[in-house]
Amino acid sequence: MTSREARVLILCKTYPSPSAAHAETSCVAGIEDNGRLIRLFPMPFRLVSGESQFRKWQWITARVEKSRRDHRPESHKIFVDTIVLDGRPLPTRDGWQLRREWLDKVQVFPDFAALEAARSQNGVTLGLVRPQTILGLDITPSNPPTWTAEEQQKLAQLERQDGLFDAAEAKSIARLRKVPFDFHYRYACGAATYRHKIADWEAGALYWNLRRTKGDAWERPFRDKIEIDLPAAELMFLMGTVHRFPDQWLIASLIYPPRLPNGQPRQRSLL
Repeated sequence: MTSREARVLILCKTYPSPSAAHAETSCVAGIEDNGRLIRLFPMPFRLVSGESQFRKWQWITARVEKSRRDHRPESHKIFVDTIVLDGRPLPTRDGWQLRREWLDKVQVFPDFAALEAARSQNGVTLGLVRPQTILGLDITPSNPPTWTAEEQQKLAQLERQDGLFDAAEAKSIARLRKVPFDFHYRYACGAATYRHKIADWEAGALYWNLRRTKGDAWERPFRDKIEIDLPAAELMFLMGTVHRFPDQWLIASLIYPPRLPNGQPRQRSLL
């Protein structure tokens, strides 16, 4: 397949998981400068060099090609050594004006059922959904709460590969921790209710930060952020399917522009 240069505004990075081929892989997605959504997977995010490590809401330029093993239309392989950062992350000033200008280029599904219909009819596997009402957050222990023996073996095997990673990278692999809880949003769109797992890197990072600062009292501030603060904004889900299970959806990223003074969302919906 032919590779091409792409300019992508990063919207999503999921919490990493061990991979025998790619160390810690993270699904990364964003908007190309033509307004189309693109998925970059697998992405060894924490192994990207410091000069090229990008952040959410930051533009990058890199060479990509359509994934040969992943038939989801949005999925592309990224050539990590070609990543160039294009400025700082877009600012949040003026009610996310610069960010909204790009979000406005992407149609938003008003109901998860509409996104699922687009998948079954047109093969769409990545899309924005605006929940009407957040019903609650389910927090359940992960099963198992730590990496399996097979996953630990993958991490240990990669750490031991001489010459592949430097000392700092090897320590990064060894320190990768599994979040011992699963987080699911329960939400409504009209009369329909749904439940989907949150795979967003930010949710995992929030958990570990609160465990460090609050100890066993982490859950209340975590819920305050996810159940109260984010739904108070114009919360949207960037949802994507699982490669091995094409009809299974995850919330890959939480996107939360502040509400405008009139309370009316500026983004157009897919009606």
